[in-house]
Amino acid sequence: MIRCCRRSFTSKFHSIISQHLYPVQLQPIRTNSTRGFNLRDSDREDDEDDENGCSSSGTEVKIAKDKIQLFKSRGQHLLTNPRVLDTIVRRSEINQTDTVLEIGPGTGNLTMKLLEAAKNVVAIEIDKRMVEILHRRVSERGCGSRLTVINNDALKAEFPPFDLVVANIPFGISSPLVAKFLFGGSKFRNATLLIQKEFARRLLADPGESEYNRLAANVKLVADVEFVMDVSKRDFLPVPKVDCSVVKIHPKDYIPTVHEGFNLNEWWAFTRVCFSKKNKTLGATFKKKRKLMELMKLSKSDVKPENFELCDDGSDSELDDNGHDSKTKNDSPSNSKDGMSLFKDKVMDILRSAGCESKRPSKLSNEELLHLLYLFNQAGIYFYDQSQLKDATEDAFEASYDPM
Repeated sequence: MIRCCRRSFTSKFHSIISQHLYPVQLQPIRTNSTRGFNLRDSDREDDEDDENGCSSSGTEVKIAKDKIQLFKSRGQHLLTNPRVLDTIVRRSEINQTDTVLEIGPGTGNLTMKLLEAAKNVVAIEIDKRMVEILHRRVSERGCGSRLTVINNDALKAEFPPFDLVVANIPFGISSPLVAKFLFGGSKFRNATLLIQKEFARRLLADPGESEYNRLAANVKLVADVEFVMDVSKRDFLPVPKVDCSVVKIHPKDYIPTVHEGFNLNEWWAFTRVCFSKKNKTLGATFKKKRKLMELMKLSKSDVKPENFELCDDGSDSELDDNGHDSKTKNDSPSNSKDGMSLFKDKVMDILRSAGCESKRPSKLSNEELLHLLYLFNQAGIYFYDQSQLKDATEDAFEASYDPM
């Protein structure tokens, strides 16, 4: 039975209904945590102290005969509304032959519903206390053979094969986890995710909308995102500071390319440059001296590195139409200025030919960005250092972090 101290009639109604659904008791004891939701190393250390009894931070709940603390720094907010749980499972379109991947199962409210619909469930849970509760709960239901629990960090764990993702994602890892799903090499039919409402709006945003950013552009290149429903923060224990939304992500069968040999590393590096200041025009972004020098080093250019490294003073100023630093009157060697000026003119010509010089990246569709990247590559200008071999997952995580 779930007993939550809430004033609204709707919440009391949910609590009554929940008596027949969840054998696990959740009783809030106290709440005195003021932490936010971003998971930092210091939060991990604090949570370890909490578990050892060195701190009273967190929300303490009673689960069956045990008391356990839930930590907001880990995004531990248990979904208790049976109507929302049923809707998530129904909209996930689970087949009886499917293996479902769940991230952050907690005490298993969603897990038990998934086991009713799927053949198998693989749950990844970082908290050993939750793993013990989950094992005990499925054993009491007699379905333990169909549940595999991996006690690990979802961002570090290697995902086994699965057909679907259905999860109430911990708040602090939403962005890199979505990137890992889409860019980490896993093949799956769709992902139904309960995430923060603000983050959902970013995934759903279209070019020209205020929420549109680099992550949205990267996600839309490889997947379609569907809105399912909003979820009130009062449907969770402990109650978070924000409301949530359920979205459904459908990976695309075909990923567009700009030329033979094109890969996502080049796209990610390109969007990192374009969205570094998403509300600045691309013309202003590509006039930055430091950015031009980085591109010159990566590109097939006649200008040698030793020619332009001489003028690298560490500043991030813009170059004028003559290739001179707009913030300093100090002259560099003439061959450096000439090379930089020629390269800048080449970049500006490409932007003008694509009609993008005066446009902001947040206003451009992926088709327009892909065309611009094609023109850059055709001119021998590249954004990704092919000499540096990176792990695909590392690149995927980088693709998830978008500057505001």
